Amino acid sequence: MNDNIKIYSVADGMGGHAGGEVASRICVETLEEYFMQYPSSEGGSDYEVWSAHFSRAINQASMNIYKQALMDPSLVGMGTTATAVRLCGKSIVYGHVGDSRLYLIRKNFVFQLTSDHSLVGEQLEAGILTKEEARGHQLRNVITRCVGFQEEELVDTGFVDMEPGDYFFITSDGLHGKVEDAEIGKEIRDRGLDALAHLVQVANERGGEDNISAILLEVEG
Repeated sequence: MNDNIKIYSVADGMGGHAGGEVASRICVETLEEYFMQYPSSEGGSDYEVWSAHFSRAINQASMNIYKQALMDPSLVGMGTTATAVRLCGKSIVYGHVGDSRLYLIRKNFVFQLTSDHSLVGEQLEAGILTKEEARGHQLRNVITRCVGFQEEELVDTGFVDMEPGDYFFITSDGLHGKVEDAEIGKEIRDRGLDALAHLVQVANERGGEDNISAILLEVEG
């Protein structure tokens, strides 16, 4: 998270404790270094400009992680999710790989803006599994895209015009795997920014097997 350049990201590493920590750190640092070169005012709210930036930035992170693994055999196979947003004028642009998520909470609705790049997530979108089956599925942690496992990865991007009172919530599966979307929306509407600590606490109380990374942003009126 870097307020100075208005870039906010969640990177949930994998590949053992050491590998996951290294991959997530490289990812976050690469994104911040990349966007320091491009002021948020550059290109205004041009989605095509910022979509291209996010694809390049996340793939630069993928290349850096991949190269680090080649230099250190103990890190082979490491990777990370990457879900990042940048504030550009009155809009928010995002890039996404993996099964961390970006939510928009607007008025009485909660929207999952990203798709889960996971075996279960893809089967859910295809209608093969129900939400109930997906939540308890034994393969729910198997992801189909990650940053760093190979030199380049397909990056999803998106663009949202912000409205006063909006909340944007970025979270790893350690939280959204334990707390339902409707509950996330309700807690944020009721508690505002104080909901972040509460949601982390709830996820931990419900098992907390996975690391939890989360960021909550509020659009002021």
